[in-house]
Amino acid sequence: MLESVTHNRILLVDDEDSNLRSLTRVLAREGLTDVISSADPHQARPLFIEYRPDLVVLDLRMPKLDGFAVMDQLRPLIPAGSFLPILVLTGDTDPVAKRRALAMGARDLLAKPFDMIEVVLRIRNLLETRALHLRLESHNLVLEAKVLERTRELDDTQLEMLQRLAAAGEVRDDDTGQHTYRVGAMAGRLARGVGLGEEEARLIHQAAPLHDVGKIGIPDSVLLKRGALTAAEFDVIKMHTLIGARVLNGGRCQVVNVAERIARSHHERWNGTGYPDGLAGQAIPIEARLVAIVDVFDALTHDRPYRPAWPLPKVLAAIQEQRGQHFEPRIVDAFLEQDWTEFTPRTSASEHPDEFHVYAA
Repeated sequence: MLESVTHNRILLVDDEDSNLRSLTRVLAREGLTDVISSADPHQARPLFIEYRPDLVVLDLRMPKLDGFAVMDQLRPLIPAGSFLPILVLTGDTDPVAKRRALAMGARDLLAKPFDMIEVVLRIRNLLETRALHLRLESHNLVLEAKVLERTRELDDTQLEMLQRLAAAGEVRDDDTGQHTYRVGAMAGRLARGVGLGEEEARLIHQAAPLHDVGKIGIPDSVLLKRGALTAAEFDVIKMHTLIGARVLNGGRCQVVNVAERIARSHHERWNGTGYPDGLAGQAIPIEARLVAIVDVFDALTHDRPYRPAWPLPKVLAAIQEQRGQHFEPRIVDAFLEQDWTEFTPRTSASEHPDEFHVYAA
């Protein structure tokens, strides 16, 4: 182990030049040549900052600035949890002073007059302990990096599975799969627009594409019907909210829990006339209130089996009309403040849209 400590840096602080010379000479014979010393205790702090030693050998009783004051100056410079030993040399036999030195950060004490061989052995032991600590610290950093990498891989896998599940809910009436992507991206952006935190917005971005996962339980004869739905058929369509919530129920990660709330409640209305639970106002989860508006926006600006896309100005006007009715007023205001053209098709839309209430449901 000695080989591992011979290149360590040592700072000696003692007001007696003879002690400094003797220590430096003895350490050099042991191969410990990277030593800097000072007889002025006021130089301890600047030398520590410049030299970054692995060990400090410090005299306790010095004029003007004693070892206690020096340790007090050095303490903020030593990172918490690190092992940077201070070896105190003292001619003071008072046990109170020794306990005080140990309490202030000294790792070991030697009484003057000291035996040079003992000093070298104490220094070597302290340096070897520091080397072991640094090796363990480095090993822990490698392990932490591996854990982070594995966690990132698991997060990526989880996100991919959620994306595939979201696509499964849309594959029959949106063969491009872009509706789920757009709703997620817009919901995340809108979440930031209403002042939610970055982490909450990220979760909503990831969870929102699962809003219609319950469509996997809706028959094609209803889901893909061209033309107006009967009241009975519309009741079947409504079931996709409960089916989706049931599919996502009991998740053990945040994004699935958020997705469950969105799947169940994204067709609730601010005025309480939505489904499946007839929730109103703040009783509707914030995630669902956000998805409600971007889902309607995307549905109306893109072709559906039952009707062509609406032109963008008409969609924005319809959303404004539903302020305080279908949608929360502050969310409408935040939505209309932003430019959403990147999420709309470049082809021309129908100039004669049907009534809003038919398709906003």
